[in-house]
Amino acid sequence: MISFSPTEEQQMIVAMVKQFASDEMRKIYRECDESGEIPDSVIDTAWKMGLVSSSMPEDYGGSDGDHSTITGSLIGEELAWGDLSMAMHILCPSLFAYPVLEMGTDTQRKKYLPLVCDEKYKAATAALIEPRFGFDPNSLSTIARPDGNEYVLNGEKCYVPLAAESDLLLVYAEENGSRQGFIIERGAKGLEVGEREKNMGIKALATYELSLKNCRVPKENRLGGEKGCDFNRIMNCSRVALSSMAVGVAKAAFEYSRDYAKERVAFGEPIASRQTIAFMLAEMAIEIDATRLMTWEAAWKLDRNEEATKEASLVKAYADDMVLMVTDRGVQILGGHGYVREHPVELWLRNGRGFVTF
Repeated sequence: MISFSPTEEQQMIVAMVKQFASDEMRKIYRECDESGEIPDSVIDTAWKMGLVSSSMPEDYGGSDGDHSTITGSLIGEELAWGDLSMAMHILCPSLFAYPVLEMGTDTQRKKYLPLVCDEKYKAATAALIEPRFGFDPNSLSTIARPDGNEYVLNGEKCYVPLAAESDLLLVYAEENGSRQGFIIERGAKGLEVGEREKNMGIKALATYELSLKNCRVPKENRLGGEKGCDFNRIMNCSRVALSSMAVGVAKAAFEYSRDYAKERVAFGEPIASRQTIAFMLAEMAIEIDATRLMTWEAAWKLDRNEEATKEASLVKAYADDMVLMVTDRGVQILGGHGYVREHPVELWLRNGRGFVTF
């Protein structure tokens, strides 16, 4: 049976992350959005909480905790409630570490996982999305071609978080009809990092375009070695993680607009008492809870190593629509105030609009 009672450890983690999001992230999220920068002190504080390394085996420098998709979903929701840009920055190394943990060879795990379990935050990332209309992760234009003891990669990637500062990149490419991951280290010949992208939302998260021009990668750096990787599982885990963050952003917008509607008095009564506003808030709450439950169902199946493509794909599509609806409703409820930067709902709307991109 599916249990809706988090374990004692999960409750402690959620409480810790929620406190951090409230005390640290919420105090500076507007400043970070305006400046496009996140203070190192905040990232270091979050990193010391072990949100990534705690699920790594002790042999690699981790805490030997449970590598759980459900726990990751709980963490993602609370961090995104604090701020989406900071949440994605903090968790960015997991884009590299988790696939290596689950699907890497023993040599790959021993070589790379200790690097993301260090006491200091170490940027690592993954490159999947390509700059073309109608991008489909199951039909990549980036090609990997075997050549002796190496692979030669050619292609373009975009929306790669922290690419300029990452020492390790996991690049996904098409290889003989299948999608595979390739570990590329900073400074590899043929790997070029473009200028920082100027995005509508998540402005504090640095994302970049990548260019691979005859980039040579040792054969032993193919994720999973000769066996390769389960690309479909990687995509499903990513869909669930993004859906949990969409819930967090939507929850932030709902709570703010709900409280505003209760306090905002017009014509002698709070606007929350008006049927139109009350119905909007009710629908927002329903959609958030529905998405959260769908996210947990997909995460539960992934933790049981069951086929979860249907559940993960459905919740990702649902979450993309939900977060845009809820954040847009938040702006509507605030009226003219929703459009100005004095209130955060416009920021959450811009951030929410980006989920469909990833």
